[in-house]
Amino acid sequence: MNSLTRRSFLRFGGLASVAALAPGFASFAIGGASRKVVVVGGGIGGATAAKYLRLMDSSIEVTLIEANKDYYTCFMSNEVLGGERSIDSIQFDYSGLKARGVNIVHDRVTAIDPDRRVVRTRGGQSFGYDRCIVSPGVDFRWDAIEGYDAQVAKKIPHAWKAGSQTRILRRQIEAMRDGGTVLIAPPANPYRCPPAPYDRVSQIAYYLKKHKPRSKIIILDPKDRFSKFDLFLDGWKRYYGYGTDDSMITWVSGAAGGSIESLDVKNMTIQADVESFRGDVINIIPPQKAGRIAFQAGLTNEQGWCPIDFRSFESTLQPKIHVIGDSALASPMPKGGYVANTAAKVCAAAIVADFNGSRAPQPSWINSCYSTLAPGDAISAVTIYAYRNGRIVKVEGSGGLTPLKFDAAMRAREAQYAHSWFNNITADVFG
Repeated sequence: MNSLTRRSFLRFGGLASVAALAPGFASFAIGGASRKVVVVGGGIGGATAAKYLRLMDSSIEVTLIEANKDYYTCFMSNEVLGGERSIDSIQFDYSGLKARGVNIVHDRVTAIDPDRRVVRTRGGQSFGYDRCIVSPGVDFRWDAIEGYDAQVAKKIPHAWKAGSQTRILRRQIEAMRDGGTVLIAPPANPYRCPPAPYDRVSQIAYYLKKHKPRSKIIILDPKDRFSKFDLFLDGWKRYYGYGTDDSMITWVSGAAGGSIESLDVKNMTIQADVESFRGDVINIIPPQKAGRIAFQAGLTNEQGWCPIDFRSFESTLQPKIHVIGDSALASPMPKGGYVANTAAKVCAAAIVADFNGSRAPQPSWINSCYSTLAPGDAISAVTIYAYRNGRIVKVEGSGGLTPLKFDAAMRAREAQYAHSWFNNITADVFG
């Protein structure tokens, strides 16, 4: 890393200091007239926002509406696929938020009425709000690949929403014969967590090397480069013979015909640009868009994402509604859990400021992202962002990327940091 040391990052990015992430919120008045905020979606963004609204101003009445009683983190779910982690370890409930005074409602939101400022649920409940925070995650463009849809995904899993899909893919990998082929098809940009498909390749490859060493992984990719490209390829060479005749991993880029056109479920075959590929296990990660409720509420643009005011994450299409997490258009920040966590704090600080008659503080954000090449060998990227002239910009010289030159001791520390990061962020969100 460059100007930010690892130790100082863990203090700053390890969520010990919210004031650093949303400067000035600590000066807000506490108390006063009650205000109502309804948070739609209990993923990383929504849960963080609900918690920090209560921490910043306990007079705010916060209701979090989430259909599921448990949340499974997408980050570290690839370790479940690789057999290095149990699925129970990525499962969290909402008892911690409830203890902090958040009203938890397990129901599915069916409508948001921005004129009446009411959120309605499938169970027939209605919740009025002064501000609404929508954190719906991503949905899939099922029409993008012929032969692949939500029903087919029960057999050909995407596992891009952790939980039952993770279990399906894990069982398929365990059941696959030694000498079988796993096809993994990442989507085109933008999508949730840019390096995650390649982290998944690494985790599955490690499992296969250990238990089914004659097996292969073929990546069918519409892109010609991807996040942490050189670091991943270097690791695949070191552990999985990448680039040799005996490589466990084959990457087919977009230029080489990696874009997929259709799926034949019966014959377990993917038709790509140039040729077809047969797999014993197929993992298709579909192209993505904002979550369903964002469309219903009129929060999306023609590209299927939610434009926002970067200072507060308030929708530019619907007043008094804020959009955080993967559905928000917050470029150059990537879509992912850590960005959702820091954006939620910025959003909460802006709402509290507004309720207390103050101006939203000058925001800043941080993103960190860990990937594992093999147990004990992890890589990371860290970037800090600032708000300037109405835009989000990278802070020049901030953060950094794991050096390409292999250092076993450093990589082992990175692996330790990755697990500490997971423990810290989940405690921060759900604790």
